[in-house]
Amino acid sequence: MTDNELLNRIRIDPKVMVGKPVIQGTRLTVEYILNLLAHGATTAEILEEYEGLVEEDIRACFLFASRSLESASFMPLEKEIA
Repeated sequence: MTDNELLNRIRIDPKVMVGKPVIQGTRLTVEYILNLLAHGATTAEILEEYEGLVEEDIRACFLFASRSLESASFMPLEKEIA
C-alpha cells in the first residue's frame, strides 16, 4: 500500500471529534490509537477490540504522525538548576 493510500485512511473533519484526525469511517482518533500502542496494546488486540479496523488503519496512524512531525521544530528545554 502506498503512502497516499495509507494517508487517505485518515480524515480530518471539524464535525467529527472536534477536527482531530480520525480513522476513516470511525470516531477513533489517531491520537487514541497511538496512545493505546504506547501503553502496550498490540495491533492484534486493537483490531480485536474495534471490529472493522484493519492493520492498514494502524499503519496509517503511524504514517500520519510521522508526516505531522516532519516539519515541526523543537527546542530543547533548559535544565533547571537545583
